[in-house]
Amino acid sequence: MERETARKFLQAKSSLRFYRHGRSVERTAYVLARKYGVDAEKAALAGLIHDYGKLYSREELLRLAREHGLLLHPLMEQEPALLHAPVGAWLLERDLGLHDEEVLEAVRQHTTGGAQMSMLSRIVYLADFIEPGRRFKGVEEVREVAFHCKELEKALLAAVEMTIFHVIQRGRLLHEASVEFRNSLIMSLREDSLEENHGEAI
Repeated sequence: MERETARKFLQAKSSLRFYRHGRSVERTAYVLARKYGVDAEKAALAGLIHDYGKLYSREELLRLAREHGLLLHPLMEQEPALLHAPVGAWLLERDLGLHDEEVLEAVRQHTTGGAQMSMLSRIVYLADFIEPGRRFKGVEEVREVAFHCKELEKALLAAVEMTIFHVIQRGRLLHEASVEFRNSLIMSLREDSLEENHGEAI
């Protein structure tokens, strides 16, 4: 699918605020992908359409999830806001005829993250978190790490920890995939640090 086709489709179907967010994530994902050696066109497309599921009501998302076996975790029935990611990916296949599994997986994982995320999925997760429209406390620091550090994991760790903290502060249920994502990032960074130290010792 060409991005221009997706842009026209979203612009016709969504609010201006929704469309602007998608375009902003699209541009951010493109820049990050080029920096970290990921397919920039796929990253930009996934960034553009990542929130497609939000065009549907929570009730409709829950109905579709139940009908099509998209309740990937029991917690999603209690926190239906999480459904816009997996159901959104299914809707992109149905409504736009999108069948690129890498792009669809990035859409599925952009809310909770996960321990086995591809680089493309990681780029979209981070782009959604740091796109220029975000104004919350601490986002500038994450942007700085994302664009000026060579280790993507450091920016991702900061993003997922802030997200987890926000969920806890609001008294919401925390999806275990976010915890697994955080732990996998910490382990990866520890391994990199050990390798660097070993190299210096040699």
